[in-house]
Amino acid sequence: MKQLTTTVARVIFAIPFLVFGIMHFMKAGDMAGYVPSFIPGGVFWIYLTGLALIAASVSILIQKKAKLACLLLAIMLMIFVLTIHLPGVFNEATRQMSMSSMLKDLALCGAALFFSGSFAD
Repeated sequence: MKQLTTTVARVIFAIPFLVFGIMHFMKAGDMAGYVPSFIPGGVFWIYLTGLALIAASVSILIQKKAKLACLLLAIMLMIFVLTIHLPGVFNEATRQMSMSSMLKDLALCGAALFFSGSFAD
């Protein structure tokens, strides 16, 4: 039973990252505004993070280099929390949306770190 629940949890965890990654490619122009202004490259970062999200999802699903994928995913999510969502929390116009996104990415970061401990090296 534990094996089944672990497998289901792993799949449920990986699927949203696959969808988020695909969305980065479908809506890159719309998402470019989320890249902080102090980081050059705009839409390039949207495509790169989309690719990273898809790669992490596939890695987790097929269980190849999944530990590394989860650790790198956690780092990327923490970067999102600190550079995109946290500044938005301090802006009254975007506070509620940014707080929700920040807490979601913080929770996913924690889950990625948790999953990284469940995969063999």
